[in-house]
Amino acid sequence: MSDSPSSDSARNVVIVGSGPAGLTAALYAARADLEPLVIEGQAAGGQLMQTTEVENFPGFPDGRMGPELMMDFRKQAEKFGTEFLTRDVDEVVLTDGSPFTLTVGSEEILAKTVIISTGATARWLELENEQRLIGKGVSACATCDGFFFRDRELLVVGGGDSAMEEATFLTKFASKVTVVHRRDELRASKIMQDRAFANDKIDFLWNTEVVDVLGEDQLTGVVLSDTTTGETREHATDGLFLAIGHDPTSALFLGQVDTDEDGYILVEEPTTATNIPGVFAAGDITDRIYRQAISAAGQGCKAAMDAERWLEAQH
Repeated sequence: MSDSPSSDSARNVVIVGSGPAGLTAALYAARADLEPLVIEGQAAGGQLMQTTEVENFPGFPDGRMGPELMMDFRKQAEKFGTEFLTRDVDEVVLTDGSPFTLTVGSEEILAKTVIISTGATARWLELENEQRLIGKGVSACATCDGFFFRDRELLVVGGGDSAMEEATFLTKFASKVTVVHRRDELRASKIMQDRAFANDKIDFLWNTEVVDVLGEDQLTGVVLSDTTTGETREHATDGLFLAIGHDPTSALFLGQVDTDEDGYILVEEPTTATNIPGVFAAGDITDRIYRQAISAAGQGCKAAMDAERWLEAQH
């Protein structure tokens, strides 16, 4: 790291993203007197902003509403000196080395270190009523919401390993789980298929897709369409779980940091370091397996500590 004027004017830590990973990184960086800047984006708070009650985050035995929990995260980080910019990053230049350049509108922000925590987005069916009923019977996370559907009849949409895993998990609570798949065979691995087929609580609707979601303030059912005949029918259900994959929010960084074939940023485990010295990544942007608030927060802690140590090493 040079002692040029640009380096002297650069922020110690700039965090892109404001979910559990980004805000935990901000808290730890702030407590280390690094005066972090969080560029939280217009849609601040991550996926928990679309979640109702969160009962599996440690320290809250009575549960916490997702948006309230994220506001607590933000307040705590702000208390120790984190600065927030509620804008979206338009461009980043990471390949020239530290200090890095982030463009937000007409403003250029220099950063000695960058922590990428932009998360991942669940794939939805893109139905109007589906979006309206997210958190009201419609979910994309069985681990998060399955507990609330004890003794209910549920639908899971998908045919891959994730769908089989979600369906199997939901049988711990539900009285019946029906997998809706638009083809006549699954894409899931044989071991996951065998596990689902052997579960007495799981049924399958083949050559079927969900074309509408029913309910005013709470999900009551769906409209199903036969992919071979085009015939439609209503199907009552207490819960609809989408298990058709996630997309990492990494477009801004592609071609600069190393990613896997699906766009998840690769880090040098057990650290959060990317292939670019001084650039770190944490949370769902790196995680195709767990995708939980607590695992993201833990990695955010690691990213802040990695950034602090990297800065110390430069001096």
